[in-house]
Amino acid sequence: MKKIHSASALAAILSASLSTTASAAESDKSGYTLFNPTPVEKMRDMSTDRPDQTESPFTVDAGHFQIEADIVKYTYDRYKANGENTRTKTWNVAPVNLKAGLTNSTDLQIVIDNYVNRTDSDKAAGTRETTDGFGDVTVRLKHNLWGNDGGKTAFALMPYVKLATNQNDLENDDVEGGLIAPLAIDLGDGYGLGLMTQVDILKDADDSGYHPAFVNTATFAVEWSEQIGTYYEIFTEKGTDTGDRWVVSFDTGVTYGFTDNIQFDAGINIGVTEAADDYQPFVGATYRF
Repeated sequence: MKKIHSASALAAILSASLSTTASAAESDKSGYTLFNPTPVEKMRDMSTDRPDQTESPFTVDAGHFQIEADIVKYTYDRYKANGENTRTKTWNVAPVNLKAGLTNSTDLQIVIDNYVNRTDSDKAAGTRETTDGFGDVTVRLKHNLWGNDGGKTAFALMPYVKLATNQNDLENDDVEGGLIAPLAIDLGDGYGLGLMTQVDILKDADDSGYHPAFVNTATFAVEWSEQIGTYYEIFTEKGTDTGDRWVVSFDTGVTYGFTDNIQFDAGINIGVTEAADDYQPFVGATYRF
């Protein structure tokens, strides 16, 4: 039984590249839709947009659904410079990405930040404040341009919009959006490379307008066995608003393929620059049906 277990889409492209000898008639899945589901025997190996921050170029098969979630995620950040001495601790409980396969090459995603608990401490001022509540909702539409069902590479475009649904000023109260472009490359022998470029359109800090921010990532995945995989990732982000600083993190984690349709994972994102969160451990799971 083939199980998907490495970061994001990289394991999927390794196995997908082995199946390209099927005839065009046998592999044609263009007629399947949300209301005419892809038969189980024709479904591609499960691919996830987690646990790394590099998104997958592969979509959920038409007429099928996928739930990807952090069971729990903790973020710690300390800033001590220019007379400031602040700490922020954040718990995210069960943030989830709900996916639905619309066609063979397109899926719809609803990302919900279910519960957020954040504590802000200012050591210099001697203050401490805890805020909690529902977070934002993000709607994404992923369209695979090539490589969904075979080949050495796969590429997709994913526009998104963030809706300001958060409570108690946990985030800003503005609609934001952007475009994500993920690429997966099969390196052979159980190794894979994922690259992603993302342009975000974000609200200015002074609320005067919008500005672009640029995200670039690279992730290297290794299949150690039929069930175990690991990944090693560099994440970078830089906005163009006044005062925006360079965010760089090193991320790593492990995935475990329990069945064809269930995956567990755990990892940690470690800040490299001062602007990045210091560390962010998490555990999560994916279920497809």
